[in-house]
Amino acid sequence: ETMLNAANVGSTFLLAERFDGIGIWSRDEVLFMLGYGILVGSAVFTFFGYNVSHISRRVGRGQLDHALIQPQPVWLGLLTDGFNPFGGSAGLIPAIALMLWAGRHLTIAVTPGWLALFALNLAASCAIALAFSFFWGSLAFWAPRAAEEITSSTWRMIDQLKTFPLDGVGGVLATGLLTALPVGFVAWFPCRALLGLDPNPYAVVVTPLAAIVFVSIAIWVFRKGMQHYGHTGS
Repeated sequence: ETMLNAANVGSTFLLAERFDGIGIWSRDEVLFMLGYGILVGSAVFTFFGYNVSHISRRVGRGQLDHALIQPQPVWLGLLTDGFNPFGGSAGLIPAIALMLWAGRHLTIAVTPGWLALFALNLAASCAIALAFSFFWGSLAFWAPRAAEEITSSTWRMIDQLKTFPLDGVGGVLATGLLTALPVGFVAWFPCRALLGLDPNPYAVVVTPLAAIVFVSIAIWVFRKGMQHYGHTGS
């Protein structure tokens, strides 16, 4: 897991080191964003590992029936079933170390308020990534065999794109990477706000607000899938 995490950010790290930054981002700001992106992925893997983050596997393989017959709500089972502290720590520790190392060279006023905003944005980034997985993973309710591994593709897209600053991609593409494929909210946009690269003072609350929207849509789609599964599942 440690080797995979290092490989995922290696290209961006080497680009930032070679050119002393990427666009308006300095080298240390890029490293901070890399650490943040790893932290998001590792946090999701720690608390929602196994087949919770890859919900299409659970639905497509009929494993959701196991949760339906348990004497607890489905949401509680999904919330607690994927806890994986040992596997997730392979990314958590390097991510925190990378952010602390980069933070030493940045002019960030680390106050209790800033730490609270950091925690809020981190939770929102995790929620958006998980909601995106649940949104597409819900297709397995209607096409269990064809969509069984669709969440593997969604997480692959997030992992491959989350480590790059998106400032120079243009307005249309940036909008797409914040809506249809919300990879920009996984690391780029929240770090841009936390590091003061966005002049808008309200930028630090955009990611949490976006998380509410994406989670609400994902819950609605998942519930629709559950209703369909009630007529077609085992």
